[in-house]
Amino acid sequence: MIVGITGGSGSGKTTLLSCFAQAGALVLDCDDIYHRLLREDPALLRAIGERFPGSVQNGVLDRKKLGNLVFSDENALSDLNRITHSAVKAEVLRLLETAPEHTAIDAIGLFEGGLGQLCQVTVAVIAPEEERIRRLMKRDGISREYAMARIQAQHPDSWFRDRCTFCLENQGTAQEFRSQCLAFLQKIGIIE
Repeated sequence: MIVGITGGSGSGKTTLLSCFAQAGALVLDCDDIYHRLLREDPALLRAIGERFPGSVQNGVLDRKKLGNLVFSDENALSDLNRITHSAVKAEVLRLLETAPEHTAIDAIGLFEGGLGQLCQVTVAVIAPEEERIRRLMKRDGISREYAMARIQAQHPDSWFRDRCTFCLENQGTAQEFRSQCLAFLQKIGIIE
């Protein structure tokens, strides 16, 4: 079974992914895949650099500079997503060729990147905005304003909820959400 996991930044998708990994599933974190491709795929870096001049210096992507360009411009964000989704989808398809019985694909752009159609089940992970802002600031070492800009550039929770088979709401403690994730894996038959 292929399960697609989506939701906004800082919502708690990593907790759900860790439960899948502990259950023996292959975990494909599309954000990690994207960052690996930035290191290993010069064509991807070149495409980003051509569309967003100044965002790539000496073969390295300046993420904050790129973020400042795309988080305030819908068309720019759409262009970036078109470039990155194509590269990430090709890599996911390659990795799925040797996947075990269960695979979890974590992608904020699960549907936009065409990965949702590969999944038998999709799940949205959502959380209160203030909690997401706090998590992003702590995890990524960014300002409140930058965290808010990232969140505001993403779809609202309702968008994810409307498109997914299931929705997990991360509103309690980390342990409570982990228990909710394990119950979800049991519900869909990944664990007993």
